[in-house]
Amino acid sequence: MRSPSRHGGRHELGQNFLTHRPTIERIAALAAEADGPILEIGAGDGALTVALSALGRELVAIDIDEHHVRSLGRRLPGVRVEQADALRYPLDRPVLVGNVPYHLTTPILRRMLSEDRWRSAILLTQWEVARKRAGVGGSTMMTAQAAPWYRFTLHGRVLARHFRPMPSVDGGILGIERRESPLVPVAQRRAYDRFVRRVFTGSGRGLAAVVTSAGGVHRGRVHDALAELRIGRSALPRDLDAEQWAGLWLRLR
Repeated sequence: MRSPSRHGGRHELGQNFLTHRPTIERIAALAAEADGPILEIGAGDGALTVALSALGRELVAIDIDEHHVRSLGRRLPGVRVEQADALRYPLDRPVLVGNVPYHLTTPILRRMLSEDRWRSAILLTQWEVARKRAGVGGSTMMTAQAAPWYRFTLHGRVLARHFRPMPSVDGGILGIERRESPLVPVAQRRAYDRFVRRVFTGSGRGLAAVVTSAGGVHRGRVHDALAELRIGRSALPRDLDAEQWAGLWLRLR
């Protein structure tokens, strides 16, 4: 029997290994659509690593479990396999792919969205995370803050039974693409982030009142901006798309 990793057991590491061959092939096909070397986050037992290595591209696979790293290194000598923490390892490859440990999804996403050295990402996360990040049923504050610089796409649902051991929730395939032309200048990102946070957490009756307070501008300007952007009076912050968020910011800043 294999000894536990010095970083903890399966539960501490949040390991749920993907076993569904069509999903593995789907993720590899999505990665193939993006150009450049690949960094795989959380390689685990190598199900995705094997499929990604078949693309014939430069591939670095990282995992925090030293046993998986040794095993993968022996099985895939053409792949650079490293023991590393995804919250610290340089995200310096154009393409990021990973079956993300569920308990680390939010910190990994926050780190990714603050880095500027990658272009495309295909992540397997919890279904609700993938759905919300893609704006299905309404966006989250994190998505709204990142939307002027990134596009989020939901590529499908992965049933819990397609993992080993089986988690308590389904997974979702989330695609993230860096926009070639940002909707808001990068120099304004910090200020824009604060504006979005104030709108999402602000109080007031109706979006116009909340935005007026968050933006510190005359209510008439807010009403004009909402009308120009075709944002209804009953809309909530979660209902706005990327262009509407950027448009509000650029009109009211």
